[in-house]
Amino acid sequence: MVAIKNTALGVGRGLLMGAADVVPGVSGGTVALLLGIYTRLIDTVRAAAGVLVAVVRGRGGDAGRGLRGLDWGFALPLAVGIGVAVAALSSVIDRLLADAPEAMAGVFFGLVAASVGVAWRLVARPDIGLAVAAVAVGGLFFWLLGLGSGPVSDPSVVVLFGSGAVAVAALLLPGISGAFILLMLGVYPAVIGAVTDRVWADMAAVAAGAVVGLAVFSSLIGRILQRWPDPTLAVMCGLLLGSLRVLWPWPAGVGIISRHADETVDGTGLGWAPAGDLWLPAVLAVAAAGVVAGLSWLGRDRARPAAVSPGDAEG
Repeated sequence: MVAIKNTALGVGRGLLMGAADVVPGVSGGTVALLLGIYTRLIDTVRAAAGVLVAVVRGRGGDAGRGLRGLDWGFALPLAVGIGVAVAALSSVIDRLLADAPEAMAGVFFGLVAASVGVAWRLVARPDIGLAVAAVAVGGLFFWLLGLGSGPVSDPSVVVLFGSGAVAVAALLLPGISGAFILLMLGVYPAVIGAVTDRVWADMAAVAAGAVVGLAVFSSLIGRILQRWPDPTLAVMCGLLLGSLRVLWPWPAGVGIISRHADETVDGTGLGWAPAGDLWLPAVLAVAAAGVVAGLSWLGRDRARPAAVSPGDAEG
């Protein structure tokens, strides 16, 4: 009975994390913090990465011992929940992106804007220098994104592989979303479409990239956060801040988030909406920001120790 209860709890946690990971601006890592499983999650990810490294190096004995030592009772139900949530929600989001791209861009704008505050609150010793660094990074990133021209309409397997490798870093970073990274790279519509349409080759490419990314980045990110926690978080805040350029709903939201949009729409433009089209994305942005702020408030006692001390608190 206890085992069944723990399995159901693990699947439920995975559903919540998967739902967060599929929406730009909401981090699965942040949800793990709120659920009190972030330390265990990072321990499991690092152990799994160690197994993968052992396999690549041909150390069968080490890989076997690592597999036997994995926290399967925690990892498997969590993975099932995440997979179910991603599969179930991707089609819903894909349809909403097609039917109401400006409204969805407004939602994503609010989620990411509020996440700037969440990430900044994780800084243990905020000061003017870190604030200036965050604003500078944000300004530079805002300008760099202006050089782009929207989403990648038909990304290659190599691009999908690389995107998966980079996006999986969000699993280890509270406050930044893997879906947001895919959006920033211009492949979010394609990945959502691949899951919705069951394009197995594309999904396999993203998944393979994620596995390799976990092996490469898990230890690296842990060391960086352990050695330079506050500067790293300040840079994250700047990246989130600058990324708002690609989520501006008029007309950029149409071009950057929907695979169904007219490919001639500029995904980095800064146009303004007619008065009659302004209210809905604005209201949705405020509501979405309120959701993130509420989640942050619920996890206020857990977030900082886990995030700023990955070596000691595994954050």
